[in-house]
Amino acid sequence: MDSNKKYWKGLEELQQTPAFVESSKGEFAESIPVEDVLNEAGLSTKTPRRDFLKALGFGLGAVTLAACNRTPVHKAVPYVIKPEEVTPGIPNYYASSFNGQSVLVRTREGRPISLTANPNSVGLTQGTDATTAASVLDLYDMSKLQNPQLGGKDVEWSKLDSTVIAALDKAAAAGKQITLVSSTVNGPSTLAAIAKLAAKYPTTKHVQVDAVSYSGIIEANKASFGKAVVPTYHFDKAQVVVSVAADFLGTWLAGEEHTQDYITNRDHKSLKNGKMSRHIQFESGLSMTGSNADVRIAIKPSEEGAVLISLYNAITGQSLAGGVSNKKAQTAITLAAKELVNAKGSTLVVAGSNDVNIQLLTNAINSALGAYGAIIDFDNFSKQHQGSDAAFQQFVADAAAGKVGVAFFLNSNPVYDYFKADDVKAALAKVDFTLSFADRADETASELKAIAPNCTFFEAWGDASATEGYYTVIQPTINPVFNTRQAEQSLLVWAGDNTNIYDFVKQNWEANILAGTGKSWNDLLQTGFVFKGSKSGSAASASVDVNAVASAIVSASKAIAGEVELKLYESTVIRDGRYANNAYLQELPDPVSKVTWDNYAAINPKFAEELGLGENGKVVVEANGYSLELPVVLQPGQALGTVSIAVGYGRTKVGKAGNNVGKNAFPFARLVNGTVQFASKATVAKASGTYELAQTQTHHTIEGRNIIRETTFAKYKKDPTSESGRFSDTHKTYDLWNKFESPGHKWVMAIDLNACTGCGSCIVACNVENNIPVVGRDEVRRRREMHWLRIDRYYTIESGDEKLTKEKEIARAEGLDYEDVTVVHQPMLCQHCDHAPCETVCPVLATVHSSEGLNHMAYNRCFGTRYCANNCPYKVRRFNWFNYWNDSRFDNYLNNEFTQLVLNPDVTTRSRGVMEKCSMCIQRIQGGKLKAKMENRKLKDGDVKMACQEACSANAIIFGDVNDPESEVSKALRNERVYYVLEEINVQPNIGYMTKVRNTFEA
Repeated sequence: MDSNKKYWKGLEELQQTPAFVESSKGEFAESIPVEDVLNEAGLSTKTPRRDFLKALGFGLGAVTLAACNRTPVHKAVPYVIKPEEVTPGIPNYYASSFNGQSVLVRTREGRPISLTANPNSVGLTQGTDATTAASVLDLYDMSKLQNPQLGGKDVEWSKLDSTVIAALDKAAAAGKQITLVSSTVNGPSTLAAIAKLAAKYPTTKHVQVDAVSYSGIIEANKASFGKAVVPTYHFDKAQVVVSVAADFLGTWLAGEEHTQDYITNRDHKSLKNGKMSRHIQFESGLSMTGSNADVRIAIKPSEEGAVLISLYNAITGQSLAGGVSNKKAQTAITLAAKELVNAKGSTLVVAGSNDVNIQLLTNAINSALGAYGAIIDFDNFSKQHQGSDAAFQQFVADAAAGKVGVAFFLNSNPVYDYFKADDVKAALAKVDFTLSFADRADETASELKAIAPNCTFFEAWGDASATEGYYTVIQPTINPVFNTRQAEQSLLVWAGDNTNIYDFVKQNWEANILAGTGKSWNDLLQTGFVFKGSKSGSAASASVDVNAVASAIVSASKAIAGEVELKLYESTVIRDGRYANNAYLQELPDPVSKVTWDNYAAINPKFAEELGLGENGKVVVEANGYSLELPVVLQPGQALGTVSIAVGYGRTKVGKAGNNVGKNAFPFARLVNGTVQFASKATVAKASGTYELAQTQTHHTIEGRNIIRETTFAKYKKDPTSESGRFSDTHKTYDLWNKFESPGHKWVMAIDLNACTGCGSCIVACNVENNIPVVGRDEVRRRREMHWLRIDRYYTIESGDEKLTKEKEIARAEGLDYEDVTVVHQPMLCQHCDHAPCETVCPVLATVHSSEGLNHMAYNRCFGTRYCANNCPYKVRRFNWFNYWNDSRFDNYLNNEFTQLVLNPDVTTRSRGVMEKCSMCIQRIQGGKLKAKMENRKLKDGDVKMACQEACSANAIIFGDVNDPESEVSKALRNERVYYVLEEINVQPNIGYMTKVRNTFEA
């Protein structure tokens, strides 16, 4: 169908660069590693013909040889006495908690292998973020310490305990401080254990500090409302959302919970009812949230405060000085203010800055709009970010002055993530005894005198309270793998309390949480949570001196305003660096740039052109007396004159997967009025040499064919089939295929492009469920990533009414500043076509069609011709060049028997040389059928959920049996927005997509 928009995955595709054109010419994008394969067979490219044939026999050359390796033998070890609760082949589920979210841990024969959201909980009940899905890999991390350490040497726990107690007694006798430095702690039992230590040693202080700080919000709320907390934001109740540099769908506060709420006003159910929220985003770098906005305006970091001043003026009619001068921003602010006032009481304004004054002005705006109570909730406030920048700075000063006798560090690594690491090191050198509870000798722990390695949450008893009144329990699903001990148990021992941690947690719950709920301890272990909070927030009015605040904002903005401005941000994948050694996360493409295994300097292509930067260029960024040389990503949507860099990279003592991946950007941060700020004035200069990032954005390109359909909400309301609808070509068609009958079940999928945010949690969940290997940076560079599911990110530039040719589109783009692109995210996986083109070209019937509409792969038949990959129009098939799970060249700490305990026994690990692709989690389908049969009933809708579907907090993926007219997927596929990608070539795919709808101002 005709469209005024042209979609492109990257600048190389839009501009048809020579490298891109060259890589798109061949039958296969990947080069065949003939030399590597022949060397393993004792051959070379110079081997005589007779010896070559003798070695290869009647194989099909290098690819055939790659498929013929011997299948590894795994010896089974039977139970001597089978545990009563374990039935081999049947998973067990346990309620637990991760980062405050109630989750279900799936175990097989005593091994945790995956996590899903607890559907019966409150808060986030659908889906998880990528870090939660990948966390199971951390349990089997060989980088962790296996014993406690003193002076860098392994010791017994009794030796460590006596040493610590002696140090505590010495500090107490001298009247020195005993300080526990931690990231935010919200677990009631953890806090109770800390209180036990403080009761015995009264000089104990607990200092909480977060690597990515929210002190600005806390201090602003303390000043405005007398409540030093982060409130809960109910995006599901907001019809208009304005965000100023807050990536609320990604890393800002409770991103996945915000996503679940945000999408309820934008998905197919909401649209069907004629409702859709409007989202306006102001930001410098293109964030995941910005890529989903209806209207996005690129601004410099120094303009964030000015945007809020202008917005406040437009809403209240006042005339505070210091408003924005950016014309595009001013136009958007005028329109946004009108929307906010018209929808007063159901609107929300959020700001991502850690500047107290910016947050104070945001409070004043929300107060004027009546947002407190229904939309912004102080009664059920968040406890996930309680760190205080000022408290940590005081600790460093006290330690440097010799006032601290003992310092403990719990889930805190300031030698890496504090912007003045040298100050921290110098201060710690003056503390008599220092200890970390880290599970490895990380950047901070390696500088201390002792390490008491903590357990993972899979091995521990504990709890969390992410929101006031909401409590989740943590229960172990496996015994401690190494000789580690819970930090809470250690604190109890050092406090002279010999209570077992299980009894301690149970007693604390029964005395302080379960009382009055009618629930017993056993009830709690089954449900996993207790909610005692208020159901609706109460109204509040902010007390803000807006004139003083505006003046302070103008002054702070001048300090960072410059020709080039730097903005740091938290990666949605690695976050603040705590997940740097998780190979699943390192290989997950960034939602926007699609870069893996690195951080980089994101620069507007027009700005890069001014700097003389080309493809694979590098720059030196300098700010606040610190400089880094980084590879460049030419990022459409980036504000001109700005550079964005992700923190969380550049770890040096985290483990094999994460060591020396990227560069540490935390030292670019600066301290302003007591809070750590992530924006500053900078200089950027071209560096010599080149660096090729492992970027997936233009892998598997589909040559500009019409696969994205998009419309506006105004057009949708007038005509629901506008810019969507099914392909309608009335010419006569001829079919070489017999019609496939599916009399029982027919498994299909619907994907709502309006709901998909591009977060990537589905990719990680698919990897974990289906034993998809990590291949590493070099293989990704060679276009050999193994992900069965990818999320394609498409840029577009508004083209007006004219129908542009590709050549005109390129010429037009060259005259733009690239700030005004819009983005569509599209999950792409095997479409399980009824007329699958892959099936007709396979010489050994390795890929075949099932009676239930699925395209199956028989791995033991496949010998790797790759004909099917060449014939697939969706480019969703993967060829495993090497045995990535068992080849030292790809050892991202996965290639050992211990780490391979993470593997799902329901899914075979494929030997190299075969094609892989989405199976629609056939093992789950069969498991659902078996359970229904055992219960003597028919399979019902919802009995089978795909791994990707379970991980999606936006409910963008709907799976089920289309032969059941009442199933959710049947209803979804009857939606007027549904279309099928490349349906015009008559491959009859079984995944329907729903047209993207934007609620733009033009509506």
